[in-house]
Amino acid sequence: MDNTFWLIRSSSDGGIEYVCFRGGDEPVEMLEGYHLPPQMPLIKRRRWMNRSEAISCRHRLESSEGFQLGRALF
Repeated sequence: MDNTFWLIRSSSDGGIEYVCFRGGDEPVEMLEGYHLPPQMPLIKRRRWMNRSEAISCRHRLESSEGFQLGRALF
């Protein structure tokens, strides 16, 4: 996993739900949030996990929750 990795998905109101993984080593920080420009991004949850947990979480988000690789939102 790279140092920063973004997953995004569109919401019905035009905003973007995002998950950002930061840190290539232990621990990996995971930020979950929502952004509806021009408002400031909202961080809903922040947690730290080991690298293997982060990889597993990324695959689950992509395969069953509709998130896709995206560019950094902020």
